[in-house]
Amino acid sequence: MEASTALSRIGLAGLAVMGQNLALNIADKGFPISVYNRTTSKVDETLDRAKHEGNLPLTGHYSPRDFVLSLQRPRSVIILVKAGSPVDQTIAALSQFMDSGDCIIDGGNEWYENTERRMLQAADKGILYLGMGVSGGEEGARNGPSLMPGGSYQAYLNIEDIVKKVAAQVEDGPCVTYIGEGGSGNFVKMVHNGIEYGDMQLISEAYDVLKIAGGLSNSELAEIFDEWNKGELESFLIEITADIFKVKDEHGDGELVDKILDKTGMKGTGKWTVQQAAELSVAAPTIAASLDCRYLSGLKEEREAAAEVLKEAGMREEDGVVRSGVDKKRLIDDVRQALYASKICSYAQGMNLLRAKSVEKGWNLNFGELARIWKGGCIIRAVFLDRIKKAYQRNPQLASLIVDPEFAREMVQRQAAWRRVVGLAISAGISTPGMCASLAYFDTYRRARLPANLVQAQRDLFGAHTYERIDRPGAFHTEWSKLAKQSKSGVGALN
Repeated sequence: MEASTALSRIGLAGLAVMGQNLALNIADKGFPISVYNRTTSKVDETLDRAKHEGNLPLTGHYSPRDFVLSLQRPRSVIILVKAGSPVDQTIAALSQFMDSGDCIIDGGNEWYENTERRMLQAADKGILYLGMGVSGGEEGARNGPSLMPGGSYQAYLNIEDIVKKVAAQVEDGPCVTYIGEGGSGNFVKMVHNGIEYGDMQLISEAYDVLKIAGGLSNSELAEIFDEWNKGELESFLIEITADIFKVKDEHGDGELVDKILDKTGMKGTGKWTVQQAAELSVAAPTIAASLDCRYLSGLKEEREAAAEVLKEAGMREEDGVVRSGVDKKRLIDDVRQALYASKICSYAQGMNLLRAKSVEKGWNLNFGELARIWKGGCIIRAVFLDRIKKAYQRNPQLASLIVDPEFAREMVQRQAAWRRVVGLAISAGISTPGMCASLAYFDTYRRARLPANLVQAQRDLFGAHTYERIDRPGAFHTEWSKLAKQSKSGVGALN
């Protein structure tokens, strides 16, 4: 549409792919929207798309002032620019033309403390602020993302009618909810991305085991993942993985997936998730393993050199040996079960991190509702999120998904297959750090007694850190070295 004297319902600044698509989605739902970008060609590009995608109610503006003044009061402005200083610069450019009661919504992958800082700065001018996680990639932004807004509740109410129409729609409502105060929306999106890291790593390990130990071709893998997507593993990531195996290389023989360099990129949210887990003393080994694998994947030249050195030292490939003795049908079913059980552990770790942060910050997060809004639009959308939602509805104080009766039963049913897959991978020299971390997490969490008693005794010996006893209250310290020397039952008594 050409510029109009009518004021727009909402504005969006930042017209890279996500910004353009979200703006067009909003316009598509019938909400007149103004757009702005510092690079004016992006404004023209978005106007052209709006015209060709249905003559949508979208107007372009070329200065911060014109953009802000084109909006109905109280004004609501979504910012979708690169996290960090570009957000501060955009806020500075726009806020000088905004009034008390107007609101800014940052839709980027921002560090939650930056959002809380900006919230306070905006409040000094009477401006309301939301940090809103947006998941679903460019397709989700255009057709229906999962939205995670946190911050000013009044700011949320100002845009609630819009986000409920724009978000992905599932059978129990739109994939958006008010998350909570402060930077909770950004934090929840960060953990969502951490879970996504774990999910992708686990799927890549399932692929690796089936390909190397099972000798499966890409066409067979495509069929398997298509089949898995009809059952308990049904999800966006399983669906797209099946599609990836089907794509031929247009520059040569075979499938494109085999020509892709094995170095994985990242943008920081996975690292933030692991750092926060450490800060809050929450075990998240599956997510941490996925991050470590991305770091190791970046050492391509080192890995190639190591392979040569270890080969010369006598290391041999086990591929053929393993394949000759493998029952493919059983392996495929075992890997399916191992992947599902490992995923439950990964999600459990993410939800426990959210719970710990919610307690620390007083956010009062609704975990069942978080699982519900992840059922559509977002990258980790999956059928079993409905069962996670129901688990938290049954028990809002659930300590871990692992101890929900339904999930506990499934974990126990699948553990034999899980152990077979991990054991086979270890014997074949196939690295499965995500599955191993998930299994170790499960085995550690389910044990009523761990060897931590010995670690605590060691700490007391060299650092006088004291220890507790299982048979009496209080803190104790022992002169271990002194008593060991005095003891007659040491090594000498055994000889």
